[in-house]
Amino acid sequence: MIFLLALLLVAAVFSTKLSARFGVPGLLLFLGLGLVAGSDGLGLIAFSDASLAKRIADLALVFVLFESGFHTSGAKLRAAFGPAVTLATAGVAATALALAAALHFLLRWPLERALLVGAIVSSTDAAALIAMLRQRSIRARVSTTLEVESATNDPMAIMLTVVLVETLVSGSPSGARLGPFLLRLAWQFGGGLAIGFAGGAVARFLFDRLDSENRGYYYALSIGVALLAFGAADAIGANGIIAVFFAGFRLGNSEFALKRGVSNFVEGVSSVANLGVFLLLGLLAFPRQFAGVWKEGLAAAALLTFVARPVAVLLFAAPFRFRFRELVFLAWGGIKGAVPIVLATYPAAAGLDPDGGIFNVVFFVVLASSLVQGGTLDLAAKVLRLAGGRLPKPPHSLELLSRGKTELELVELRVEPGVRGDGASLRELALPEGALVSAVMRQNAVLAPRGHTRLAAGDLIYVLAPPEDATRVAAVVNGPRPESPGTGAATLPPSAPPLPAGPGSDRG
Repeated sequence: MIFLLALLLVAAVFSTKLSARFGVPGLLLFLGLGLVAGSDGLGLIAFSDASLAKRIADLALVFVLFESGFHTSGAKLRAAFGPAVTLATAGVAATALALAAALHFLLRWPLERALLVGAIVSSTDAAALIAMLRQRSIRARVSTTLEVESATNDPMAIMLTVVLVETLVSGSPSGARLGPFLLRLAWQFGGGLAIGFAGGAVARFLFDRLDSENRGYYYALSIGVALLAFGAADAIGANGIIAVFFAGFRLGNSEFALKRGVSNFVEGVSSVANLGVFLLLGLLAFPRQFAGVWKEGLAAAALLTFVARPVAVLLFAAPFRFRFRELVFLAWGGIKGAVPIVLATYPAAAGLDPDGGIFNVVFFVVLASSLVQGGTLDLAAKVLRLAGGRLPKPPHSLELLSRGKTELELVELRVEPGVRGDGASLRELALPEGALVSAVMRQNAVLAPRGHTRLAAGDLIYVLAPPEDATRVAAVVNGPRPESPGTGAATLPPSAPPLPAGPGSDRG
């Protein structure tokens, strides 16, 4: 069994190369491997325990959501706070209600089943969206809104599903459900938020006090912090996933010892958890059962894509003055991922889905969304005139690892065409005092920076600078070229002070 699982994991990792090359969402490939290896495929691994799948998936979600919060930039959150957070909260609820209403009134589904499916599929997939958006230069406000929304909307969908399942399981009369439901919702969100921010502050204190020469202890501490936030929220009846996300957010937007190494480790754990969940849920599905739900699945996917998601975007993004084509792209970017399939195990584990119908419909909806929306997101950006050229991937990267606090951070900048840095030598750039160019990457080569090194469009430069100077560094490199009086010709100031470079650099 371990040998087979290891083979599946290795195959899943290398399938990402196909995903990047052909634009196929990785989710489809991971689930496909699970389906092929499962009972209805080659029969290599038999798995049908929804309760066990839920417990494993819940643990995996802790690390997936912790990493999502950790890597949600506070600056991006502030830049797109209004539309992104509104879509991630009220927009998720609106998507769930709009889809439930459509399923109930148009397809005559029982109300409870329609509400469950609506809540389960109401969030978007951060991993797929962010990976696609960062491969292409898409209008900043639109891409940032989608990135932040997808990174922050899973907790709302999870909370809605959990509270709805608990309310239905309680068996209380329908008229008495609304009050307790809303109170439970408020406590889950408020309690999770408070525990998350407090947990992030405590985590930062612990990292700074550890002072160990063994990096592994810092990585182990990050796992403990994520589990501690989840467990503390669960102990008081709040939502552990919300707590985990905001603990990661608070920690990731703080400075602490060995932050870069912890960031890489958290990303690695999240990737393993994501792959594991995809493969597990692929094993749990039985493709033969899709024959009985494919019509329902297609109808639900169509209503979600063309009715529920657009309704939510129009209600909660349009007031923020997006253009119509930007709203269309925001609606088309509502790609579904692993979280809905994980949430589909909740009704089954609670006895609300004895025949597996809800799980199979949700599975089918996610597959359709990933294939149709995920496979055409790049095309949609081109058609709507929101996309620039595909961004090249640098063959190298630099990282700054520090076991203690540091007053410097490593700033990575890409030199854009026609800006101040394009064609300028490092000596000619008036960067803030104390900024130190550590490397210049051009195509497949790493250049040692010298005063006479001349930059070109597309170069990546790495600059060590104090955090407060990071914005100024970017403004100097990618700012507009000054013009000579009366000529309009772009020239660099002759009196610009020399830029400090690495040891042995040519300063003169």
